[in-house]
Amino acid sequence: MATATIKKDSLDFLTDLATHNNREWFNLNKDRYQETRQNITDFADALLAEMNKHDKIETPSGKKSLFRIYKDVRFSKEKTPYNNHWSGSFKRAGKALRGGYYFRIEPGNSALVGGFWGPVPDDMKRIRQEIDGNYTAWRNLLGDQTLVQTFGKLYGEQLGTAPRGYEKDHPAIDLLRYKQYMLKHEFSDEEVLGPGFVFMVNNSFKKTRPFLDFMSEILTTDANGLSLVD
Repeated sequence: MATATIKKDSLDFLTDLATHNNREWFNLNKDRYQETRQNITDFADALLAEMNKHDKIETPSGKKSLFRIYKDVRFSKEKTPYNNHWSGSFKRAGKALRGGYYFRIEPGNSALVGGFWGPVPDDMKRIRQEIDGNYTAWRNLLGDQTLVQTFGKLYGEQLGTAPRGYEKDHPAIDLLRYKQYMLKHEFSDEEVLGPGFVFMVNNSFKKTRPFLDFMSEILTTDANGLSLVD
């Protein structure tokens, strides 16, 4: 099994990159980049193996889960060429298992996120439809003690006002205004570098499952409860 421990230089490299975010420095440190990226790949492989013990993940390998360190700056005001973090995501397998997992490793800003960060319009319509008619179940789920202790409250971008078709004084307007539905947990650098970090991340991802499964049931049935999955 690949090593599950993130090396200190994998964080130190990012700190140095943030200070010298230019192609000249990066090219001079290309060997160091490749070594640290391999360390993160090994971590992602170990995490994937743990997650497949309790969920079905479509992402085939840790390497395939990782995002590029090279930034696409075509539409960005911030033109530095490299990301100052390592990150990756895992997709659940099959039409019935909705939602996904994301992790970011960054000095002083490491975190994981589980949930729905880009619902398509039909999914967003179905989610809001379910909130409108069943918001008590949502509040019960989001108020679960384990969920609150691990993630706090729901996380994601929100509309500045009520979505179209809903009144501003709707009893669940706070939930209806979300454009993303996610759970987030942050980690200290000390935790990231600890020998049990891969298990901490896996356990936190596992605690998102009641939320992901709740949402999966909503998104795979219509308003009458009929299955949309073949």
